[in-house]
Amino acid sequence: MSNARLLIVDDDASGRRWLAKLLTKEGYEVDVAADGNEALRLIAERAPTLVITDLNMPKMSGLELLERVRAQSPEVAVVMVTAQDRVASAVAAMRAGAHDYLTKPFDFDTLRLSVERTLAHQALVSEAENLRRQLRTRDQDGLAELLGVSPPMQRVYRLARQVGSSRASVLARGESGTGRRALGRTIHALSGRSGAFVSVDCSSITAQALVTRAEQARGGTLFLHEVGLLEPALQAQLLQLFEARAEVDAKPGDLRVIASSNRDLKSEVQAGRFREDLLYRLSVVSIDVPPLRLRGSDVMVLAEHFLREFARENRRPIEGLSDGARRKVLAHPWPGNLRELQNAMQRAVIVSEGPLVEAEALPFDADPMVFDGIRIPGATLAEIEKFAITKTFDAAEGSTARAAEILDVSLRTVQYRLAEYGIPTKRSKG
Repeated sequence: MSNARLLIVDDDASGRRWLAKLLTKEGYEVDVAADGNEALRLIAERAPTLVITDLNMPKMSGLELLERVRAQSPEVAVVMVTAQDRVASAVAAMRAGAHDYLTKPFDFDTLRLSVERTLAHQALVSEAENLRRQLRTRDQDGLAELLGVSPPMQRVYRLARQVGSSRASVLARGESGTGRRALGRTIHALSGRSGAFVSVDCSSITAQALVTRAEQARGGTLFLHEVGLLEPALQAQLLQLFEARAEVDAKPGDLRVIASSNRDLKSEVQAGRFREDLLYRLSVVSIDVPPLRLRGSDVMVLAEHFLREFARENRRPIEGLSDGARRKVLAHPWPGNLRELQNAMQRAVIVSEGPLVEAEALPFDADPMVFDGIRIPGATLAEIEKFAITKTFDAAEGSTARAAEILDVSLRTVQYRLAEYGIPTKRSKG
C-alpha cells in the first residue's frame, strides 16, 4: 500500500522532517503538521489513510488529537509515538482507538513495520466489513453499512435504494451519533459511481479545502458533515459549486452531494444563519435517520454487533451479554446514540473478565425495572400500551404517522388511543 497518504504530527521539526523523508522514499505520500490543530486541518483537506502522531505535544496532546480524529474521521488509522517513560499513556491511547504505538527512540525498520501492519489491518477490516455488508443486505437485516430491522430503519433503507442511482442531492437529518455518515456511504455504494466518497467536516473546513475536496470527489460523492455549521462565505461558495455542477450535468466527472445536519435548517434559514437557496439545493431528497431510542430491538442487534467487533479486535473470548446486561442495555435511553453504544461495548470488552459481559461492566446507570413509574412486572397491559403510545408520540415530535410507523401499528390505532387518553393531535402532520 505504498500509495497510501500518511500524516506525521510532531512539534519537533527535525523529527517530523526525518520521518517524512524516509517514508517518502518508501513510496508513501507524506504530509507533516507541527501540532494537532494543523493536523485536523490537513486531515480535512488531504484525507490521509494513517496519522503518526507524537503523544506529548503543546496546544493539543496526541491523545486529544486521537479522540478528535476518531470522532470526525473514524476511517483514519492512528499510530501513537511516545517516550519510553510514558508507556502507560500509550496503552491508554490504544484503548481509546489507536492502532499501534511506538516508544522513542526507535529505528526506521520498526516504524516501517508498524505502518505496513496498520495499513494491512485496515485493508483486511475493510474487506471483512464489505462482506458483512453484503450478508446483511442479503439477509434483509440491514443495508450496506446500516444495521437494524426496525420499521423506522426500513423506511431509511427504502429511501436510500430509491435515491441511490440518481444524481439528486440528499440531506440526512438526525441527532449526532445516529449514523448519518454511514447512510451517506451507503447511498454512495448504491450509486455505482466510480469516484471516491469524500467526507468534509463543515465545522472546520476552509475555503481552499472545500474546493480541493470537491475536486477530489469528482465522479464520486462529496459528503458535507454538519452542513449547518458552514460559515456564510462558504455557503455562497458551496452554492457556486452547485451551479458549476449544473454545467456538466450528466457528463463524466460530475459531482454528487450528500449533506448531514443535526440542526433544523429551516429554523436556521428563518434565523438568517443559513441560505434558503442553498437549503433547496441540498435537500432535493431528505432522509430522517432515527435516534437509537426510537429503534426498539435494534439496540440489542447493534450492541451484539459492536461486542463481536471489539472482542475480535482485542482478541478477547467474549461470548455475549448476560441477562442483566441485556436488560440494562434495553432500559438505557442512549442519548449519544450509536456512538455512545459503540463506546459502551468497547469498554465492556476491555474490562470484562469472563465469557459474558455483566451489567456492572456497562458504563451507565439504568433501572431496567422502572420506566417513568411503569414497573415491569407490575403494570397492567393497558398501562404499558398507554406508556408506549404517549412516549413514542412525544419522541416523534407530535407526528401520529411517525409514531404509528415506529410502533408498527395502524395510524387509526394511534389516533384513536390518543383521543381516548385526551391528548390533542393538532400539531401532528399525520
